[in-house]
Amino acid sequence: MPTITDTVTTPDGACTITLATPEGDGPWPGVVMYPDAGGARDTFTQMATQLAEYGYAVLVPDVYYRNPGWEPFDMANVFTVPEERARLFTMISTVTPDHMASDANAFFDYLQARPEVSGTKFGTTGYCMGGRTSLIVAGRVPDRVAAAMSFHGGGLVTDDPSSPHLQADRIQAAVYVGGAENDGSFTAENAETLEKALAAAGVEHTVEIYPAGHGFAVPDNAPYDAAAARRHWAAMKDVFGAHLS
Repeated sequence: MPTITDTVTTPDGACTITLATPEGDGPWPGVVMYPDAGGARDTFTQMATQLAEYGYAVLVPDVYYRNPGWEPFDMANVFTVPEERARLFTMISTVTPDHMASDANAFFDYLQARPEVSGTKFGTTGYCMGGRTSLIVAGRVPDRVAAAMSFHGGGLVTDDPSSPHLQADRIQAAVYVGGAENDGSFTAENAETLEKALAAAGVEHTVEIYPAGHGFAVPDNAPYDAAAARRHWAAMKDVFGAHLS
């Protein structure tokens, strides 16, 4: 699949992005794929290429661009080395809901201006931290998101006013959430709360728990689970196929 690296101008600077597209002339519907807390890296370029094979123009942003020169994380030990774990959580804190929303508008503007991309509404998908971003964007920029997906996303039900379940009445997109089992960042109780909020708001949705650990869909994560990953690819094919024209 053709892949380019480019920059998107946002209110806070220049964000490096990767754009993967199918072979051929297009145009194709656009999707923003938000990486996990490890940030944009080769694994996500490969995942964007795989999603592009289904017929989408897929943008992966460097969500940490406000921290120029940040050093990539080694996902094999980022949670076991105290200094790296601390650095990771510091980086996560720099990506606020306001930043997510303003960046998303810039990404959507970029996609809409590309000749390879069709339509004025887009898909979002994300992993871990990116799964939360995907749903926050659906609530904060509702008129531009047709389908929002989250895989082993954390923080989807919290007391913070920006929590996705508290923004459910703003969401216009179809929502799909694939949680991980035994995940303290998105528990079975959280899943029930989110499902009830989406249902009460009249949002078309699916919320389910995969029989796999947090990180199951991302190949360089230690809990990667091939069967669960295949299931997540099938879900994206179905949801985006139904809601992105």
